[in-house]
Amino acid sequence: MPNEITELIDRTPKVITPTTHGVIDYLVVAAFFIAAGACWEDNKRASIAALANGAAVLGTSMFTDYWGDGRKPISFKTHGKIDVGQMIAAATAPALLGFAGEGPAAFFFSQAASEAGVLAMTDFSAADRQARRLEAA
Repeated sequence: MPNEITELIDRTPKVITPTTHGVIDYLVVAAFFIAAGACWEDNKRASIAALANGAAVLGTSMFTDYWGDGRKPISFKTHGKIDVGQMIAAATAPALLGFAGEGPAAFFFSQAASEAGVLAMTDFSAADRQARRLEAA
């Protein structure tokens, strides 16, 4: 990643907690599933891409340890790395599946852009701090 982008991300206030990030994740799942239904009649490729993205976010979210208590197998930091992949998947799906010039592509591009903002503003170290507090107690 170019240094300017890394610096910008590092300077972004980390105002999104793990719990808030989890809520956002489930809202993203709902948005993708709604988009899948809305696109089904007119654009099967966009619909299937939305279903795949929604399922990926749902699966990751279900197994993420948002609170750092060790009850789920995916750490919150790893979740953040998976989110980067999901952001790339959403951004590239329209081009890869041949609907980049069509209306549903805007949803995927806006989803990827919002994911970038959420990633930049999320405190991915918060779950680790919570885990250390639980161990000390």
